[in-house]
Amino acid sequence: MTHPFKAVSLTYKKAPVAIRELLALNEAACGQLLNVLQHELFLTDVLVLSTCNRTEVYYSAEDEESTAILGALAQVTGVADAARYSAYFTVLNSAPAAVQHLFEVALGLDAQVVGDMQISNQVKKAYQRSAEAQAAGPFLHRLLHTVLAANKRVQQETSFRDGAASTSYATLELVQELTADVPLPRVLIVGLGEIGADICRHFAKSKHFAEVTVCNRTASTALAISAECGLQVLDFADLATGLEAADVVISSLNMPTPFFTHELVSGLAILSPKFFIDLSVPRSIEEAAESVPGVLVYNIDAIQSKASEALARRMAAVPQVRAIIAESLDTLASWSRDLRVSPAIQQLKNSLEQMRQQELGRFGKNISGEESRRLDDATKALTQKFLKLPVLQLKAACQRGEADQLVAVLTELFALEG
Repeated sequence: MTHPFKAVSLTYKKAPVAIRELLALNEAACGQLLNVLQHELFLTDVLVLSTCNRTEVYYSAEDEESTAILGALAQVTGVADAARYSAYFTVLNSAPAAVQHLFEVALGLDAQVVGDMQISNQVKKAYQRSAEAQAAGPFLHRLLHTVLAANKRVQQETSFRDGAASTSYATLELVQELTADVPLPRVLIVGLGEIGADICRHFAKSKHFAEVTVCNRTASTALAISAECGLQVLDFADLATGLEAADVVISSLNMPTPFFTHELVSGLAILSPKFFIDLSVPRSIEEAAESVPGVLVYNIDAIQSKASEALARRMAAVPQVRAIIAESLDTLASWSRDLRVSPAIQQLKNSLEQMRQQELGRFGKNISGEESRRLDDATKALTQKFLKLPVLQLKAACQRGEADQLVAVLTELFALEG
């Protein structure tokens, strides 16, 4: 694959949560970075992906632009110098490596919890953002359509998505373990974004808890989740009361600085162990909160896969997933090779059509309308037959890696550039 597609990636594999939260992007920041990369750095095929576990930029450019991209990321996030954190980034400067990585990310092979379905939705959303901003060229469109088709095959043909091994389910299992000895544990879920809402759905199905309550700054969102999952609602103004009553507080608030500070937590009456689970990036629970007696804090990096049986089935399906990726990559590579000769094919078609129209103009003056239609049909058929063999030969030459020579011959024979 010779397309100049590249990627710059910051993930949980190399960067701790403290670094990831510095460079995390919300929806507005993703759009802002996309605009900078497209209109100031003049990159094409731009895809900006930011989740709790990764911040990644995919792009097409002849030259490697990771330094400029880190500068743009610093500009958008307000970090003084993102280049200081360059060691935490992985730079993928070849199309095969960048494309392979995107497949593994989108299908869940590269997720912290293997097979996490949320990431495929997040990739789709990032693609929609690029398409709406007209930052996606033919290559990115084709790539993402191929990725999404592969994702559908994984869903339908393998057991890679069986069971529940997402981050939200892993949170449920962790909380169940932490409260195994707590009689009638009560859970408070604060923040109802994509992850928070998914957690509510898992917790609503569990019979382990005496009470699960949701709380959100936007009351209508809390009411909608409550209606969907049958959970209790706490008004955000009454959050302090809810914090004191809960045994477990799960936070997925999207805020630039911690909401649950040491000061706030230390003001609670804590009569028994209280667990705070922080799923936010940047973190919404201050690290110092754990110094409060009776408080234990777990951040996103502490969430490990608890769905062992589902995980085992998913791991067993990994070879099938990789086979689907390999087939998809072959299809994409074939299309990419054909793309190289598409301009020559189109020029040849245009040249022949121009000659056909000229001849029709010469002979069409002295014949009837019916004869003119027949002549038009006949010359169209002849043109298509004439084109068939050169097009097949060009595509075959692409597969052999010999397209350039044949394109040069056709260009010279038919004066295509002129």
